[in-house]
Amino acid sequence: MIISGDDPVSKGARRFEVFTGAGKRRDWPDAVKASILAECWPGGERVTAVARRHGLDTSQIYTWRKELVRRCKDQGAPVPAALEQQGPAFVPVIIAPEASPEPVPDAGRSRRRRRSGPAPIELEIGGALVRIGSGADADTITAVITALRASR
Repeated sequence: MIISGDDPVSKGARRFEVFTGAGKRRDWPDAVKASILAECWPGGERVTAVARRHGLDTSQIYTWRKELVRRCKDQGAPVPAALEQQGPAFVPVIIAPEASPEPVPDAGRSRRRRRSGPAPIELEIGGALVRIGSGADADTITAVITALRASR
């Protein structure tokens, strides 16, 4: 019995994968592993790009790197410096002389924004709001008021 809304056909196929081959784990020869690791050697191509191109997961490449380091140590061979894990390191700190502290605003004051100069003149005549800046001369203000009165 199919309940409406649960039918996968009505929703449409979103994604499906076709697996080819035997479906077993792949066995990578050491030479192939080495060539893949060389492609994404530190300073080379990104691990994600190499993994995608070879059909691998990025974690597989990192696992191969760890195995390479372990084999080198077991056989007494030098570990490549780019793969050698380094312990935590400290960054040197330089303490600069403290500059004079800036004044702290009083918490009790209002946080309203202050205007730099005197407030402009606001006139409402006949439903129109006109703001006149504080730098306007008297003749300009008179002309604006006369024009607003005449338009009523």
